[in-house]
Amino acid sequence: MPTVGVKRDELFAAIGQTFTDEEFDHLCFEFGIELDDVTSERQIKQKEQGVNAAIGADDTIIYKIDVPANRYDLLCVEGIARALRVFMKKELPPVFQVVPAKNHEVHRLTVKHGNGLETIRPYAVSCVLRGVTFTQARYDSFIDLQDKLHQNICRRRTLVAIGTHDLDTIEGPFTYEAQAPSDISFVPLSQSRVFNAKELLEHYRTSPDSKHLKPYTDIIYDFPAYPVIYDKNRTVLSLPPIINSEHSKIKLSTRNVFIECTATDITKANIVLNTVIAMFSQYCDAPFTVEPVEVMYERDGHREVTPDLSNRQVVTKVDDIHSMLFGKRPVIDLDVQRICDLCVKMQLCATYLPDVHSIEVQVPPTRSDILHAVDVMEDVGIAYGFDNIPVTFPPTLTVGGGQPLNKLGDHLRDEISRAGYIELLTHGLCSHDENFKFLNRHDNSTSAVVVRTTMIPGVLKTVQNNKGMSFKDGLKLFEISDVVVLNPASDVGASNIRRLCALYTGQTDGFEVIHGLVDRVMQLIGVQCVLDPEHATENYYSIIPSSSTSQSRACFADPTFFEGRCADIVWHRDGGKIKLGTFGVLHPEVLNNYELLYPASVVEMDIEPLTEKALFAAPPKPFHGVKKAKQLELEPSALSTPLAKDKDIAAYASSSHSTQLGGPGNNDNEQIVDHHAAKASAAVAKPIPKAKRMHMDGILHGLPVASNYKLTTTVTDHFAYDTEMKAMNRDKDTSHFRKRDSYSEYVEARARFSKMHSVT
Repeated sequence: MPTVGVKRDELFAAIGQTFTDEEFDHLCFEFGIELDDVTSERQIKQKEQGVNAAIGADDTIIYKIDVPANRYDLLCVEGIARALRVFMKKELPPVFQVVPAKNHEVHRLTVKHGNGLETIRPYAVSCVLRGVTFTQARYDSFIDLQDKLHQNICRRRTLVAIGTHDLDTIEGPFTYEAQAPSDISFVPLSQSRVFNAKELLEHYRTSPDSKHLKPYTDIIYDFPAYPVIYDKNRTVLSLPPIINSEHSKIKLSTRNVFIECTATDITKANIVLNTVIAMFSQYCDAPFTVEPVEVMYERDGHREVTPDLSNRQVVTKVDDIHSMLFGKRPVIDLDVQRICDLCVKMQLCATYLPDVHSIEVQVPPTRSDILHAVDVMEDVGIAYGFDNIPVTFPPTLTVGGGQPLNKLGDHLRDEISRAGYIELLTHGLCSHDENFKFLNRHDNSTSAVVVRTTMIPGVLKTVQNNKGMSFKDGLKLFEISDVVVLNPASDVGASNIRRLCALYTGQTDGFEVIHGLVDRVMQLIGVQCVLDPEHATENYYSIIPSSSTSQSRACFADPTFFEGRCADIVWHRDGGKIKLGTFGVLHPEVLNNYELLYPASVVEMDIEPLTEKALFAAPPKPFHGVKKAKQLELEPSALSTPLAKDKDIAAYASSSHSTQLGGPGNNDNEQIVDHHAAKASAAVAKPIPKAKRMHMDGILHGLPVASNYKLTTTVTDHFAYDTEMKAMNRDKDTSHFRKRDSYSEYVEARARFSKMHSVT
């Protein structure tokens, strides 16, 4: 939340009433802001710079007030005082007017076409405040508001930059254009000599006295042309977003103010311009009036008159307001007329629409934070007083639980970590080149920073920045997180998708290692791999080669991977096909783009479609004979159940393995069990061929044969591993652990893999 420092006496004078600190703190609480601190300039300097620096400092009391980040109208003393006066019913909300210019002349600002202005800062809005009366306090507040807007909604001037000028020192019409840095020469604000634009930026980047401007130089420093605003006589007004000209600077004697905002976001530019107008047009000879400026875009001839101070309409249902504040409890003193009165306290004019039993609210230009009907409900609640709503217990009590998708992600993190992979947490934003160009993918977007649509760049950048690690035994990394993809069906045009991305890199590409991880994940989910289409079932997955008959790599399915060395993971479910993802060996160009020294294989797959299968599928029920019969040992293939049921599987497998059937001394009941066992064995169909794999190493072992080995789970293997490690640490004897040459093991694994199936 932004913190606004205002002098207490000036604030009380603007409100028209004095308060004690406790009374003002309570007023702020009721309005929805917070009195954070009561201090003075002397105390601030003493705290930050020491006792000696505080000598001679002012003792005027300063209130530090925290305001909501989206309430740009509360960033100065004028806005806070006006909002509190209206809230206390001392005055009505002001009405802002756009009036014709003096002598009916039209102020014009032309946005020139050419020199790349459209790619630097393509938009501009402007206005004129006529007959402004400045005092030192008003002037300081005027400058301070611009600084706070630059740090807040303007995002440190990257989105919007504000320029204010003395209109009496310049002459319209004005032009906004891009010029070569060497062609722009002027005397910048607070300087005494002429600089050209490039020289000026170098000065700000190196001068100790200009440290406050140095961060902004990076915004345009590398562009071949810089934006600049001229008047009719080619006098430079400003070099946005860096500095204004000394020629047109605002002084206490200034009466007419020309305001221009250049931007990369036209919506933010209009909000900023309207905020400055709303706060300081009250000091005009005709309060709350402003003269327009016609902005003409030369590239397409579009004309726009700014500012736009018209109100917006938001309709809110009365029943929704009651439900939001009281739930199903009886409504207390909040009829339609009271709701309209409460809206006025929040600077919102409201009228009742009896036909639809709703409130139509007129949102002024100062309230850009009102975007939806729920924002109106919140303001009604603030004006009503949240402490006036009776405190009651909810009618139902619930216990929170994890979302199914998060549960699945946590289970997979545990299992993949046990497989020797290191988990990553990378940034959700990346550069456009990292997301597309470096992966040999193409996109028409021009954004410099984008939300990632794939997790591969984050994993590759991690390897790129950890080249000092040993790659002798290979490096395994993985991440489970979100990417953003376009979705026209979504109300915002995009959706978050949860994905798994894993990488193996080392002296070999490790394709079989990543392939093994894919199969292990699907095994944990409870989805079988079918290699023979004749044995297809309703729910299985297959590995389909990603290849192209074209010789051009541009026509290849996914140019991120090496052609002939990648495959798609396809889930066959209910007669349909879902492509979960792709895995394969990265293309050498991709490795070169990220400066990777070793070959690498990557898998990226969606896990959201697997959520229902993994968490809600019930485990198969064991066969029961007659009463007192013992449980049968089922086929291991029947025990391939979802990840969330592993503990149940382990318990059942343990109990069934310990049961001895048909031993000496069996009674008749045991013979009946054997009879049923024979019938059950005859009824069980031949298992679907699956690749027999070790538990964790991800390397294929043997041809696809019927699975007749005893089922082991992560739980039982984990305990067995712990016991073995304890024994090894106790005896200090590692001779029984056979060491093998990594290259020989790779060749053997590749040979076994090629016998099974190949994607080349």
